[in-house]
Amino acid sequence: FCPGCQALQPPAPRPDLFRLMDCDRSFRIDPGQLQRRFRSLQRAVHPDRFGQRPPKEQYYSEQHSSLINKAYQTLLNPLSRGLYLLELSGVEPAKETDCDADSAFLMEIMEINEKLAESKNKDNLAEVETSIKVKQEELTREVTAAFERDDLQEAKKLLGKMKYFANLEDKLKAKKIPS
Repeated sequence: FCPGCQALQPPAPRPDLFRLMDCDRSFRIDPGQLQRRFRSLQRAVHPDRFGQRPPKEQYYSEQHSSLINKAYQTLLNPLSRGLYLLELSGVEPAKETDCDADSAFLMEIMEINEKLAESKNKDNLAEVETSIKVKQEELTREVTAAFERDDLQEAKKLLGKMKYFANLEDKLKAKKIPS
């Protein structure tokens, strides 16, 4: 907001999402604090509050609201938060083709994919869902430790593995939705 006239101003071209959401630039965040900041910012700039304002301010309100949603979703999700931290540090994220992943990991992914493909009932899907969730939690702990050691290459490798499990989660969700 303009300090003089209180008119809403355009968002910065490339804002730091951590600063916007009033969080430390760290992999470890407080989801409660993040949610409170999200709600506070949305209350201030949500387009519904700018219906009677000039069109330019309405447009800025939409931009701010969209940016706040993006920041919240990015920082709330461990995978996107980690990838964003790598981006801020100038580290390219792991590519699918970079797969220097060990063969045991790739076998684990293949086995889960096969279980997903073969799963016909809810019990089998629940079992697969549990194993994916446990693995994601384990990887999140390892990524947290890597970032805290400032070992960005290890974090990059682990985030590459998390991507595989995120893809498996998406396949699982698609399978659970009745066609």
